[in-house]
Amino acid sequence: MGYHRAGFDVDGVDIAYRPNYPFAFHQGDALDRLTHLMATGQIGRYALVHASPPCQAQCALTVGTNHSQGWGGTHLDLVAPTRALLELTGLPYVIEQPNGRATIRKDLTLCGEMFGLGVLRHRNFELGGWMAPRRTHPAHRGYVRGHRHGVYREGPYVAPYGSGGGKATVPEMQTAMGITWTDVREELTEAIPPAYTQWIGTAFLTCRQGVLA
Repeated sequence: MGYHRAGFDVDGVDIAYRPNYPFAFHQGDALDRLTHLMATGQIGRYALVHASPPCQAQCALTVGTNHSQGWGGTHLDLVAPTRALLELTGLPYVIEQPNGRATIRKDLTLCGEMFGLGVLRHRNFELGGWMAPRRTHPAHRGYVRGHRHGVYREGPYVAPYGSGGGKATVPEMQTAMGITWTDVREELTEAIPPAYTQWIGTAFLTCRQGVLA
């Protein structure tokens, strides 16, 4: 949605069926789809590729709390093969990952507080073939509401993941992130606020205009 608002025509790919997705949608493996686009020459229709490889292997929750408690299972880390394929396309790209140990360059870090949102939802972005200015990270205005390490706190932000313990309800997640096109909890907990990609898309178009000028 953010790229759409920045002025892009958007095609989306997900291995799961996403009937709420508001743009052209292709169900299947994203790497297979990218390989197909290159093999058929259709990749030339695109200006930018944004990839969000599965993040569970190296996200902060997995390598922190879950690891210390012996929780969770084995997760695929697809960052490296995703980057390798993106580089073969010859297109500028964005790789998005949450805080943790994912092996991406943190060319850009965005936080909900930068956009006046009701979530923090820190995300790191590696930019391939282009650059964007870094945004100043403002001080957080307080805590994320809910239980943390056995202590419950109120705060100006909600936690858009899991359930119980003061975490956000579906309507709260929708409002806090600015997402109206789905009310599916799993989709909301996996999403990033469209304000992030609108800012990235606008920065990319500004960068391209500067190159062309």
